[in-house]
Amino acid sequence: FFLFILLAVENPSCGEIRDVLTAAGMNVYVENKMHPREWNRDVQFRGRVRVQLKQSDGSLCQDKFKCRKDVMVYVAEMIPKLKTRTQKSGGGDPNSQQGEGGKKKKKKK
Repeated sequence: FFLFILLAVENPSCGEIRDVLTAAGMNVYVENKMHPREWNRDVQFRGRVRVQLKQSDGSLCQDKFKCRKDVMVYVAEMIPKLKTRTQKSGGGDPNSQQGEGGKKKKKKK
């Protein structure tokens, strides 16, 4: 249990989980589901990731993933290494709206 606390990732999305596991060679399927108690209905909070651990004959798909715990630990280690997580949001973003200058509209009397 303590290991999961140390490896916890802040706000992982199902897209990030899918990308990490697909790169590892796993069969991954993302379903458009959400927990009924989730208060936020945004699309970014939706998604359930299903992973195939065993083949139809009962053998493992990959030897390094023997159980769900192995998959979760791997995902927790790899998500912080993604490019989207390692890029720092620096100051030259043209889409940032810091202090829009310009003409002010006059009110008609």
